[in-house]
Parts: sequence; structure tokens; C-alpha cells
Amino acid sequence: MNLLIVLVILVGAGLFAIGLYNGLVAARNAYRNAFAQIDVQLTRRYDLIPNLVETAKAYMAHERNTLEAVIQARNSAVAGLSAAKASPGDAAAMQQLAGADNALTQTLGRLFALSEAYPDLKANQTMMQLGEELTTTENKVAFARQAYNDAVMQYNNRREQFPGSIIAGMFAFLPAERLAIESETKREVPKVSFS
Repeated sequence: MNLLIVLVILVGAGLFAIGLYNGLVAARNAYRNAFAQIDVQLTRRYDLIPNLVETAKAYMAHERNTLEAVIQARNSAVAGLSAAKASPGDAAAMQQLAGADNALTQTLGRLFALSEAYPDLKANQTMMQLGEELTTTENKVAFARQAYNDAVMQYNNRREQFPGSIIAGMFAFLPAERLAIESETKREVPKVSFS
């Protein structure tokens, strides 16, 4: 009888440990899947940029430095995405991607600011369509990034909470890193002046 009770307890503990392990695997797969959605949207964003630059080239011939900076920033962001895709959740890869994406956003901002000085470019149908597609894609990236960050938080919570932390330590479930974008980390209060 005592042997039966011990056996039931051992089987119960084993099933509990298996449940914890499977929960960690599911959470890890969830954040990796969420990153795949970021990959899809960022790839679309990066694919739109060369068309945007080509359209702007015809009107902004003497703004070559800005156009080249956009392409360089895009190429750097593509490389950052490739590194992050190889290891979603890795702190260094997420920081590299965030830095490259921030640089791209800044150079695109300069491009759009310069385009304001070219009324023909602003009125160009292709440029307007590309700008709209880019804006839509930016919104999709923001939603995908939020879903990814939520999945990372759930995974990290599972691996850090007891008793999951024991299983996570035994099977090397490493912490995952959020994807933080500059606008999320540097919030400035707008300055209002009535003078």
C-alpha cells in the first residue's frame, strides 16, 4: 500500500514537471511565432523603401546624400533583421535590430521632410501610394512588436516563477529580450509656446 502511494506521488510529480516543461516550450514557441510576424512586416517595410527612393530620385537629384543614407540604413536594418531572425529573443540581436530600425526611421524622416520642399514629388501618385503603404506597414509592425513583447513577457514570467524556474534552469530555457524601439524608450514631453 505504501509503495502504491509513493508510486502515485512520483507519477504525479513527473506529470507536473512534464506540464511545466511543455508550458515553457509552448511559451518559447509563442514568442518565436510572434517574432515571425515582425519579420513579415519589417521585410515588407524594407522592400518598399527602394521603390520610395527610386521615386524620389527623379525629383531630388541633388539630395543624393539623403537618398544614399536611406538605402544604407535600410541595408543595415535588413542585416539586423537577419541576425534577429536567426535568434529571436537574443538580447544582442534585439538591440542590433532596434538600433538599425531606429536609424532607418530617422533617415526616412529626413527623406519625408526634404520631400516637403518638392511639391511635384509630394503630388506624385506613386510617392503618395508608397507613403501610404509604408504608414500602413508601420502600424502593422507596431502591432506585431506589441504581440511579440507580450509573448516574451509571458515566456519570461513562466521561466522565472517557481516552480517553472527549476525546470527552466535544468533545461537551459534562456531569458528572451523585448524589442524596444527608440520612441518607446525616449518619450519627450512636447514643448508648447504661446509667444
